[in-house]
Amino acid sequence: MRMKTAVVLFTRDLRVHDQPALAAACAAYERIVPLFVLDPSLKVPANRRRFLLECLLDLRESLRGRGSDLVVRAGDPVAEAVRLAKQVGAAGIGVTEDYGPYALRRQDRLARACARERIALKLFPGVTVVPAGQVTPTTGGDHYKVFTPYFRAWQQVRWRSTAPAPRTVPPLPDGLAGSDPHRVLTGAKAESPSPMPGGETEALRRFTAWLPQAGDYAARHDDLAGDATSRMSPYLHFGCVSPLRLATAPGVADAFVRQLCWRDFYTQVLACFPKLGTAAYRAGAQEQWHDDADALAAWQAGETGVPLVDAGMRQLAAEGWMHNRARLVTASYLTKTLGLDWREGAAWYARLLLDADVANNFGNWQWVAGTGTDTKPYRKFSPQRQTERYDPAGAYIQRWTGR
Repeated sequence: MRMKTAVVLFTRDLRVHDQPALAAACAAYERIVPLFVLDPSLKVPANRRRFLLECLLDLRESLRGRGSDLVVRAGDPVAEAVRLAKQVGAAGIGVTEDYGPYALRRQDRLARACARERIALKLFPGVTVVPAGQVTPTTGGDHYKVFTPYFRAWQQVRWRSTAPAPRTVPPLPDGLAGSDPHRVLTGAKAESPSPMPGGETEALRRFTAWLPQAGDYAARHDDLAGDATSRMSPYLHFGCVSPLRLATAPGVADAFVRQLCWRDFYTQVLACFPKLGTAAYRAGAQEQWHDDADALAAWQAGETGVPLVDAGMRQLAAEGWMHNRARLVTASYLTKTLGLDWREGAAWYARLLLDADVANNFGNWQWVAGTGTDTKPYRKFSPQRQTERYDPAGAYIQRWTGR
């Protein structure tokens, strides 16, 4: 008698803790195929490519330690998932729901392909704390366009329970072997010299080490030199750690949870405005940008002559990450001082950042540029005043510029 088999298609959920799709499959099926498909049409920049490889290697070890393995393929995720499901006689495919334009197209195509092949498809939560679309304005509209009312509504939602990591994962079907992620991620060498390492194991290690100071987040997270933020954003981007697990961790401050809400906020904006990365979100936004290749290049290289701006850009180049306060200042300088297009800045961030989420990267760039969700679109961050307030001794600037 054929054993009940399911495929769990991993996407931006590269973990075993609080992985509802994996947990549900472990509870209902006798054989599971954990699958990751690298889509060659997605041009993953070098920093994230290396981070992704480390995430997959770590996920594979976690699955192996639980009696299973990871199958890695290159190609169209829909075609590969359905082909593999048919090959092993799988009754269903489970995948974590996501909300970007690419993810929504993938989910739609997967639903249609599974229907044709009579394979059950189930979507699971896990990319956000509160699923996009669960919270909508009572006054009408498909999403909240301003953060504060969204945050108030978000706080009233009853969150799901976190799913524990399975102690064992049902084995692969007979005749199917796991894969070495190096086979599809060849030449994965980071562009930045000192990026954070990827993977769930590293994410949990870092978060556990940071937790004792989590209660002081409100007072310390803007201290540029103190570097007291959690640095969880790259791990959240690839799903090495669950945002719900972070939000419910003992001892985390309300200010930290609020930052996770910002992430959910931009996700629901992107779900309803898929052009967030290319078009102004705010109706009537005036976009009269200058074209200055030399000024853009100086900004990218951290050679503007403005100490705090240069420090932030050099941290980005070195680590593939930048302190959030520095992100605000560098983005404001590009758009409000130099008058350059926010798309140029967002593209540079997308090239280097380990955490370059479509929703958060472009949502925040538009917020700073005055084309997005900020209710004060002419807001400007003065590098001098920001330095006086958040790096008064100049330690952050000294660390990254030597000045």
